[in-house]
Amino acid sequence: MENKVKSRFAPSPTGVLHIGGARTALFAWLFAKSHQGECFLRIEDTDLERSKPEHTQAIIDGFSWMDIQFDDEVFYQSDNKEKHLTAVQQLIDSNQAYFCNCSSERLDKLRTEQQKEGLKPKYDGKCRELGLIEGSDTVVRFSNPQEGSVQFDDLVKGVIEISNNELDDLILIRSNGSPTYNLCVVVDDMEMSITHVIRGDDHINNTPRQINIFRALQAKEPVYGHVPMILGEDGKRLSKRHGAVGVSEYQQLGVLPEALKNYLVRLGWSYGDQELFDHEELISKFKEGNINNSPSAFSIEKLSWFNKEYISKVDSELLLSQLSNMNSGFSEDEYSLSVLELIRDRCSLMNDFSKESEYFFNEVEDYDSKAVNKFINEQAVNLLTELLEELKNIASWKSHDIQLSIEQILSKHEVGFGKIGLPLRIALTGSTNSPSIDKTAEVLGRKVVIERIDKAIKVFS
Repeated sequence: MENKVKSRFAPSPTGVLHIGGARTALFAWLFAKSHQGECFLRIEDTDLERSKPEHTQAIIDGFSWMDIQFDDEVFYQSDNKEKHLTAVQQLIDSNQAYFCNCSSERLDKLRTEQQKEGLKPKYDGKCRELGLIEGSDTVVRFSNPQEGSVQFDDLVKGVIEISNNELDDLILIRSNGSPTYNLCVVVDDMEMSITHVIRGDDHINNTPRQINIFRALQAKEPVYGHVPMILGEDGKRLSKRHGAVGVSEYQQLGVLPEALKNYLVRLGWSYGDQELFDHEELISKFKEGNINNSPSAFSIEKLSWFNKEYISKVDSELLLSQLSNMNSGFSEDEYSLSVLELIRDRCSLMNDFSKESEYFFNEVEDYDSKAVNKFINEQAVNLLTELLEELKNIASWKSHDIQLSIEQILSKHEVGFGKIGLPLRIALTGSTNSPSIDKTAEVLGRKVVIERIDKAIKVFS
């Protein structure tokens, strides 16, 4: 079908897959899928010095983890060099490109003079009409139209118009024979029959340049949509100072791929007041939603909320299987399952399970000194000693019976729950941070609870 939507995501493999890139890729992928179209992954690897195979693999692995399945095989820009050069020759033959031998010294001087005069730095067209031939020091420049303007209807930002006087004769081929970014992008989009380009608005200045190249090559340009960037909560461009910025880092932190995907889509896209979307919902509803025309702020706290929502939906046994593969202390047994079910509502990230469950799988070696100073005194030790004898003799080791034993002592001495509950938490967990102490004691088991209380009494006496 000729009108089939075809989009692409085209990262340079010069680093890991960043959050901003992943969000842009999601928008491009969802736009295509919501229109029953195709979306391709194109690796723009022509910068040989900075492009690394390990970065390419990291990008591919990141998308695989997020369950973003691109169509067809991965397209590598470097494989298309001959067609890049052929397109430039076509432009030269049609007098829409020319050779230029201006030295870097001349160009630097020109730029400095223009800046002093308050002008936008751009090439002055010195070689445009000289009819130079190719030489060892020549580049090929595009003959950008000198009149009129470039107008396009952006899917996100609406109608944008740029005067051709704002654009210069950009370099298509460097003196070393390598094609430049704007040329390669156009030729690759033509080769892949791309109909829609969804990308970050940091590329918006390239769009009129690329449209003019499309038209010079007598090709129809794609429809463009420029997505606003993701900012940190301080309103500045997202960077390392705002926390992890690579997709793999969030995977290591214990963010579920479904949660990250949902959160990234909601950074700049909305569908009424709905927050949570499963994979199929995102595909079916994306084209009906709205893409915001302003930057979105990335919030670790909000991402954690999304992740907690997704954790709450995962089947306990499946969650246990995942945790058991994370060197978290969990094993696929009934004890670990009971620990998981007790603490899961306290965990926002998968890595939180390790922290929240440590005292279930390891002996308590240290006690929180602040908590000890605040809550442990002679009365606390006496109450723990009395509770220890009660717990040794209860018939049923269930949270209800453990709670009754605690309440009997509280009633007898006419004190509040904190007088024994907090010392008991410290004895069993090393701190005052735990789920309900009676349920915690039930899961730990009679033997461990008695041993830990006995040890705490000796330490605190």
